[in-house]
Amino acid sequence: MGWAIALHGGAGDIPRSLPPERREPRMATLRRCLDLAVAALQAGRTALDVVELVVRELENCPHFNAGKGSVLTTDGTVEMEASIMDGNTMSCGAVSGLSTVVNAISLARLVMEKTPHIYLAFHGAEAFARDQGVETRDPSHFITDENIERLRQAKQANRVQIDYTQPMKAQPPTDDNSRIGTVGCVAIDSSGNLATATSTGGLVNKMAGRIGDTPIIGAGTYANPLCAVSATGKGESIIRHTVARDVAALMEHRGLPLKEAAARVVAGVPRGDVGLVAVSVAGEVSMVYNTSGMFRACATEDGYSEVGIWPEADSDANANGEN
Repeated sequence: MGWAIALHGGAGDIPRSLPPERREPRMATLRRCLDLAVAALQAGRTALDVVELVVRELENCPHFNAGKGSVLTTDGTVEMEASIMDGNTMSCGAVSGLSTVVNAISLARLVMEKTPHIYLAFHGAEAFARDQGVETRDPSHFITDENIERLRQAKQANRVQIDYTQPMKAQPPTDDNSRIGTVGCVAIDSSGNLATATSTGGLVNKMAGRIGDTPIIGAGTYANPLCAVSATGKGESIIRHTVARDVAALMEHRGLPLKEAAARVVAGVPRGDVGLVAVSVAGEVSMVYNTSGMFRACATEDGYSEVGIWPEADSDANANGEN
């Protein structure tokens, strides 16, 4: 057994025509975050510290749909959400409806460590953030020109959609198979501690007050002494199928290895709806999805690493064996 790390930047209908100016900054950020995580694990940092560190970095990157890059509700506002969980103690914390907190994942950890509760939302979560002295900004800080344009396109098409859906040049698509965007990280450290963290801005043009799978323990985020899981995809579908918990349940109750458990859970969700990253107490890594692609990266103590978007056999944008 050794340390292992996996992270994602969202799964969905990611077009292979995604232009370089939208693809390459995300890939560079994944590689940078992977390097940070590996260095932290090699330095003896705990899995919980590492997943928070990585997700904070992803939240601070405007190219992902979390933190600074959060997409807008139908009202033109930002409502961020996140959760974090310690696998060995099964302690967890979650937040929703944030409009001023720079790093939602760190507030979720404070909920876990500083309150008797698991989940705080909207005004209560914002008040707790002020009480704890976490960094906040005016809501306008999170509203970017790019996300204003994404919202305009989504309203024109009368749909909700993923943050990297391409501009529509003709008749809007009749389906909504590209609505997903989340960041997440799972890790096991050298002492065998497991942890997971997930954060998102939700869906472009979502109703104000909508809560997805990300902050729901057992749906988008889950860890226990056997594994840690962070999911991404259509939140409503992930909630219905309790995706993250089901991976752990198959390992716990049926004795399945991580990769088989994760593959079975993803196969049981409607195609195009889900992706996940997971690590096990044995140091195994799984990054599986039933969408066209998933921004993802992983590394293990034995030297394996991977950074990619689409299936390895089909895309030269994947960078196996590189950090």
